[in-house]
Amino acid sequence: MTKTLTGFRKRFAGFTRMLAATVCLLASVSLAYAGEWRFPDVQRVVAVSDPHGAYADLILTLQSSGVIDDRLAWSGAETHLVLAGDMLDRGAESRQIMDLMKRLESEAIRAGGRVHVLLGNHEVMNLVGDLRYVADAEYAAFIEEESADERRFWYRHYWHYRQNSTNGDDPVLLETEFDEKAPPGYFGHRRAFRSDGEYGKWLLEKPLMIVINDTAYVHAGLPPYVAEHGLEGVNVALRADLIEFMAIRSALEETGVMSPVDGFRNHSASLMARITAGGMDDDAKTSALRSIELRDSPLHGSQGPLWYRGLSACSALTEGDSLSAALEKIGAARVVIGHTTTASHLIQQRMDGRVIEINTGMLTSSYGGSGYALIIENGEVSVASQDGEQDLRPIELPRRVGYRSASIDDDLIANVLANGEIEDLPTNGDARTRVSVVMAEETVVAEFNPLSEEDGFVPELAAYRLDRMLGLDMIPVTVRRDVGGKPGTLQFIPIKAMNERERLAAERGRNAPCALEKQRQTMAVFDALIHNPNRPLQSMLYHPGSRKLVLVDHESAFTTDPKLPDLHDNDALAIGSQWREALQELSDQRLRENLGEVLDEHRLRALASRRDALIAY
Repeated sequence: MTKTLTGFRKRFAGFTRMLAATVCLLASVSLAYAGEWRFPDVQRVVAVSDPHGAYADLILTLQSSGVIDDRLAWSGAETHLVLAGDMLDRGAESRQIMDLMKRLESEAIRAGGRVHVLLGNHEVMNLVGDLRYVADAEYAAFIEEESADERRFWYRHYWHYRQNSTNGDDPVLLETEFDEKAPPGYFGHRRAFRSDGEYGKWLLEKPLMIVINDTAYVHAGLPPYVAEHGLEGVNVALRADLIEFMAIRSALEETGVMSPVDGFRNHSASLMARITAGGMDDDAKTSALRSIELRDSPLHGSQGPLWYRGLSACSALTEGDSLSAALEKIGAARVVIGHTTTASHLIQQRMDGRVIEINTGMLTSSYGGSGYALIIENGEVSVASQDGEQDLRPIELPRRVGYRSASIDDDLIANVLANGEIEDLPTNGDARTRVSVVMAEETVVAEFNPLSEEDGFVPELAAYRLDRMLGLDMIPVTVRRDVGGKPGTLQFIPIKAMNERERLAAERGRNAPCALEKQRQTMAVFDALIHNPNRPLQSMLYHPGSRKLVLVDHESAFTTDPKLPDLHDNDALAIGSQWREALQELSDQRLRENLGEVLDEHRLRALASRRDALIAY
């Protein structure tokens, strides 16, 4: 082993020269493809996403949408096919999907069409060595590219750096540990995804985002980073980060500083330990530190376009302004995204059709869905399924406030609450009581809130209806219903929810798909509108799974004060164009039509005055 490490150190001599040559080569590849990100005057576009190794289902979906025939040859003529990322991981046949897409690229061009493969987070993960989701069957597809000598070499390297670990003095346990980290085919897989490998070189030519006609296509979403850097900035800057990181990583492996077994998630810690241990020359150390910086690129983070979930998780009031800014910057009217599996397992649209979500969970074994393709032909939008169904339409995003079974939407909950059989009838009709409401095979847990003696004032129902009018999506389903002879409201209680005090104590929600800071800003504007400035912590619910806030208990809201509640100097309300448009649609007539039976005239006038104050805020 001493001789092996001595050999590693000798190889540092050519480190800078090798790294510079690799970066220059890849930069030339990047420049060769620069500008191929906008495609006007395309008559027909087919878009799919997230096959995750589900080769057979992808084939059926592409055949149903008319881009390949029974022989799997291109049949789409001048169609542009977009695969919006995540061919890889979890499923067993990722390599077959890549081989198919590589072949279709050239066939489509000869027919006058195009195939656009976009980078998803899982493509980038495989390129940089984040292999958490690679199935053993995926590695097995690369066994023939892996030699026994290569495995022995990297095992010796692994042994050197693990000899002081728990299993370091037991060669049997250490070899077992190594084989678990690097199953058969692992090193063939890693070589294929290097910058000079069969799939690595191909993937590094791919953009993160394109615009066809008036529609943008990107894997996960349009975070503020896109509004700041634009289409060209995203494709140049983030791909440059990827290219440079991979070049440094390859050089570090060539010189023995790192091993293909060293994972991306502990990349920084591993390198810092080896820098501290000494033995690196200055060039290698400088490059290693640079790769640690690149590890934190937006390419790999939740605020980058390959991971961002704001468009699929936030309401239009919360995310609409950010979406508008990004679309304006890249010159598009709408965006098509994958990444987040739709709860309906159907292609769905939201925010007035400006966002179309196409990840329907094609890999059934992991996500329970099937294949669907979005088709935009001469401006008309339709959907085709892998089962051969044609001319379907994207569904509107079902309203789902509060965590529950994926099969139950808000309309079904409302029907159960209004018409189901009530169990656990309250014995004290004057207090809030939890009950179960049953209809057919559905059971909904709800809170019964008896009405006060004041005629015409039903605050929980007023809050819910106003939420629906605004598109706030923070108030759970509420219906008016008599329970045990007492008039009141029934409000759905999300399962496994904790209140805000409990959330803070448990330190949950730091990485919510829709950032909690954004959700609280939206809540603050709503509370100003309904004059509910001192919302107690127990009236803010949170579910660790969906990581969304749900607002309840509005007994103190809807006062007759026409002025906005007092705000602290540092609590300025975040009111953008999306909020103003929503407020402007709350005409006096609409307020009276929707809230006239739950708010009296004085409260309605005060609400309208606060609406006007917020519009002018």
